[in-house]
Amino acid sequence: MKSRFLDEWRTLTLYEKFEQIISLILTAIIASVILVALGGVIRETYFLLFKVNWEIIDHKFFQKIFGMIMTLLIALEFKHSILKVSLRKEGIVQIKTVILIALLALVRKFIIIDLKAVSPAKLAALAFAVLVLGGLYWLLREQYLRYRT
Repeated sequence: MKSRFLDEWRTLTLYEKFEQIISLILTAIIASVILVALGGVIRETYFLLFKVNWEIIDHKFFQKIFGMIMTLLIALEFKHSILKVSLRKEGIVQIKTVILIALLALVRKFIIIDLKAVSPAKLAALAFAVLVLGGLYWLLREQYLRYRT
């Protein structure tokens, strides 16, 4: 493995080496953030399960935990996309991944949103954004499948 890495490293241009180093640093930073966020999810879940009076629990507790879980999923997907770059499997910008991360962020927003505090226009705009991003993701997937065969 080491010799394969060195062989590949020697063939890279200066910019590709720079891209590799940045990708690895970003992967390490995001992995650290994910570990800290996971600790927060575990702490909040423990608090919810063992420390809270179940009679006073409302939907906000669950919204908070599911929002934290969605944030973790977004960070994991983001890290995965950067890791693919560092492994030289894909180029630096993957539009499908960016759209998927945006969709996950919007889904997270819908999970944590307080319907009493948001205007109908904002809710409609968020729903429209999900529809547009979902349609765009579908079109890109169809295009990929068509050119692959």
